Amino acid sequence: MPPWSLISPASRGVGFALAQRVLQTTNAPVVVTARKDLDKLKEELLSGNNFDEARVKVLKLDVLDESTIADAAAQCKQQFGGKSHQLQLAFIVPGLLFPEKSPAQINADDTLLTFRTNTLGPMLMLKHFLSFLPRKSATIDTSADEMKGLPAVATTAIMSARVGSISDNRLGGWYSYRASKAGVNQLVKTFDNHLRTASGDNAMAVALHPGTVKTDLSKEFWGNVKKEKLFERDWVAEQLINVVKQVGVDGRGKCWDWDGKEVPP
Repeated sequence: MPPWSLISPASRGVGFALAQRVLQTTNAPVVVTARKDLDKLKEELLSGNNFDEARVKVLKLDVLDESTIADAAAQCKQQFGGKSHQLQLAFIVPGLLFPEKSPAQINADDTLLTFRTNTLGPMLMLKHFLSFLPRKSATIDTSADEMKGLPAVATTAIMSARVGSISDNRLGGWYSYRASKAGVNQLVKTFDNHLRTASGDNAMAVALHPGTVKTDLSKEFWGNVKKEKLFERDWVAEQLINVVKQVGVDGRGKCWDWDGKEVPP
């Protein structure tokens, strides 16, 4: 079953860098998503690179709108023919942060939006894209040319954060973001338990912590981060892809940081 990859969203930040890196280091088709400006995203991904335009498919998807997730999955099924192709690498990376410093700053609407973006969105992505993952009975030829640069085990990676770790929480604050990312870690573990039964060692799920990256999400906090701990998005994308390829089934269901170290639950 020929493989393909998914990066959602890929319109900016780490998602865009991941999409470029996957295109540079693999041969298989790549599906990327954005809420708007789809043609612009494709143009930016192809700019200055020798990618085959036919490898890149840009789909509209908004994690706040389940109908767009269902539509995107339906278009993938139309293109990849369901069981004739398998989703070998998926990065699900939506992110939103309201940095509450005290309980008094908690806003119900902002908190709900945070959970819908960071936790419920990825949950709905798993619901609609599960059918593309290989079953336990599938035979995967890891030596095939289409598998170049891809993990040997079909991997779904969801963006988490170290602040989602309950045991590592020593500073407090960031109530909605911390709680939403703790939810991501639970989601990943639960989904991976499902894959153990449905897919065996053919598919797995992990959570990822990228560190502090120079993106709009973290911009107002750059001044509080040591220079050597503030990362460029392209470097982080390379690190995260390497981590996904290296952890293997022994690392399934866990959260891993950009350096390949486990983030405790």
